[in-house]
Amino acid sequence: MGILEWIQNIDAQILLFIQQYIRQDMMNWFWKGITFLGDGGWFWIVLGVVLLIPKKTRKSGFTALLALIIGSVITNLVLKTAVARIRPYDAVEGLVPLVKKLGDYSFPSGHTCASFSCAVVYYKMYPDIKGKGAMVLAVLIALSRLYVGVHYSTDVLGGAIVGWLSAILALKISVFTEKKKAAV
Repeated sequence: MGILEWIQNIDAQILLFIQQYIRQDMMNWFWKGITFLGDGGWFWIVLGVVLLIPKKTRKSGFTALLALIIGSVITNLVLKTAVARIRPYDAVEGLVPLVKKLGDYSFPSGHTCASFSCAVVYYKMYPDIKGKGAMVLAVLIALSRLYVGVHYSTDVLGGAIVGWLSAILALKISVFTEKKKAAV
């Protein structure tokens, strides 16, 4: 067994463990709601747009939206197509998703990427309770993708890494544009 097959096997076992031992009917609504917050990045887009309105939060809104765009392009236009990993519910026997089956590939998790790209920006710009709250929500959205059975753990890890790197790039671009604007 090669390393990729070994990782695939561990990923499958994690999802089956979650389905068998962690999923509870009374908690399904909670995790479906959390995963809904990440659908299409809508929550993060709305938050970013709202932050564009007041002048004092405009920079954080712009930077988070930029990070979201960078992460979305890398995830959805490059990596998902290049890796072409089949969704777990189509590959793992006995796995039942709690949400509608999706039509795209699995790696990396777009929900997780979008969440971490914005949350890391907010955490860097607001290291108080607001930034920490954004990070907690990003982690919950990432975990929800495992709970509802639509991503492997490595998909979520990959999405978090791409999101984090997208945030770092967006923050650097934001600092660069601020310096350029100040120099003019």
